[in-house]
Amino acid sequence: MIDLHTHTVFSDGELIPAELLRRAEASGYTAIAITDHVDFTNVEHVVGSMLKVKEMEDAYSLKVIIGVEITHVPPEKIERLVLLSRALGAEIVVVHGETPVEPVAPGTNRAAIEAGVDILAHPGFIALEEAELARENDVVLEITSRLGHNITNGHVVRVAKKAGAKMAVNTDTHAPEDLITSKRAVEIAIGAGLTREEAVEMVRAHPLASQLGLERSGI
Repeated sequence: MIDLHTHTVFSDGELIPAELLRRAEASGYTAIAITDHVDFTNVEHVVGSMLKVKEMEDAYSLKVIIGVEITHVPPEKIERLVLLSRALGAEIVVVHGETPVEPVAPGTNRAAIEAGVDILAHPGFIALEEAELARENDVVLEITSRLGHNITNGHVVRVAKKAGAKMAVNTDTHAPEDLITSKRAVEIAIGAGLTREEAVEMVRAHPLASQLGLERSGI
């Protein structure tokens, strides 16, 4: 399992990084990104703290990726924070998309895609034009296992397939029970509208795997 959207106590997660890594390892993960919520007030602290997690990576059998999830930042400020996050050392930048269960500012999806983020998380009722722009900008659209956010997974898959945009299953883990197996990731993808063959291939070869130097995930 490759999961590029998780949280720790450095934002609103329940686990310190060491416990998240151990639990993910025990669940069969081959790679995990820690992407705690950031805005301009805490990005230096979060990224700086997460970089220290790299000191533990060699003790685990999984690849650790340092990232951020830019969350509820005004759309016109997103690009600036994306650039700052990367400059501070974030290896992956996720933006909290326009999920139907939170009051995310309209225009966030487009602003994130135009800024060239790596992953647009749970993008809700994303428009076809935005999905086409995601394809052009090489932005991955997330299929999420997280309750609430996942009610629009079917729409995201339909629009992404029509636009030819990349997709990936992530968990948006906040608590131990949110971690899943590769088998469960395949089931989530199938439930969202992918064929079994499409789902298995997407989970085995995360669209960001080569960029991040990751191996194919087992099923």
